[in-house]
Amino acid sequence: MTAIQKKAHNPIAHLSAEDIEQLGRELDAIREQVLASRGERDAAYIRKVIDTQRKLELGSRAVLLFSLFPPAWIAGTVGLSIAKILENMEIGHNVMHGQWDWMRDPKIHSTVWEWDNATPSDMWKHSHNQIHHTFTNVLGRDNDLGYGIMRVDEDQKWSPFYLGQPLYNFVNMLIFEYGIAAYDLEIGKVVKGRKDKALFRSQVSRVLGKIKKQAARDYLVHPLLSGPSFLATLGANVTANVVRNVWTHSVIMCGHFPDGVETFEKTSIEGETRGEWYLRQMLGAGNLTGGELTHLMTGNLSFQIEHHLYPDLPSNRYKEIAPKVQELFERYGLTYATGPMPKQLASAWAKVFRLALPNDFLGKAAGAVVEQLPVPGKKSDRAAA
Repeated sequence: MTAIQKKAHNPIAHLSAEDIEQLGRELDAIREQVLASRGERDAAYIRKVIDTQRKLELGSRAVLLFSLFPPAWIAGTVGLSIAKILENMEIGHNVMHGQWDWMRDPKIHSTVWEWDNATPSDMWKHSHNQIHHTFTNVLGRDNDLGYGIMRVDEDQKWSPFYLGQPLYNFVNMLIFEYGIAAYDLEIGKVVKGRKDKALFRSQVSRVLGKIKKQAARDYLVHPLLSGPSFLATLGANVTANVVRNVWTHSVIMCGHFPDGVETFEKTSIEGETRGEWYLRQMLGAGNLTGGELTHLMTGNLSFQIEHHLYPDLPSNRYKEIAPKVQELFERYGLTYATGPMPKQLASAWAKVFRLALPNDFLGKAAGAVVEQLPVPGKKSDRAAA
């Protein structure tokens, strides 16, 4: 990626200011249609997902009480992994976006929901809802661009630290919930003296308290209840958490880092209009193709573009509005970035490896090698002498 304003061929140069504002009005109209039609079928959807997730988790934990037997270990681990993914992706992430606040159900409300993740919900909502969704893919403003440990854009200054970013990203993938907790603590700001240390200490205490509670449940209480299956159940819980972390990390990589997703200069959002904000959300995200299972297990972030346009609309509606959004892309001459998960994930990881090196390092290295190759029919200087 290179900031869209610096590209030789700017993909939005053909749009006039009026085009962009008209696009914004059309996207507003789609939003209003969904708002006006929210109702019982939407409420029934999220209640069914929550009920299914809770039953799956309880059932899987019950099966794992007998995890000493391989079939029980496999069934329980798979079930618990799926339950944790559903809780994080389709439930927790979307509830905390306020997608279901209109129901006025005190049990399914963004102000009270606490999820199965190391970061307390209010801290996550600040870094994700308020920062990331406001400054999506704006260099120097959106900290999700590399999470502070990776260089994912050519316009980010290179340093030798980034040589290790493929390893950093791999480790972060395995322990993603803890990586996000560290990210939400804004440790970089503390080091630079830009964050109140008393607030930081308070947040660290809360994060550690939550981690302690989760660890006690997954790595002590549940295994102890399994009696002779203690070690097997412990291994199952570790596996389920790693599976959830790897899956969540991969979905996010596909949504923001593959080819076709644009970044923006910090100055480009000064005085940004509603239409311009919409346009940035359209181009700063990528979708995944797939069936109903893919959509459910990604928390409908397979429609990342639609989610960034309408983060507070019910997630089950993204599939419904996606064709309307795609039609706008086509009509306004924009590229709708989408593809199957293997392709998008490979593209994102390729970027992590490529940008670990200075810009055009591989091209310059290849050119140097070519210069050293002998030219057929031409004598070397030594031979000529």
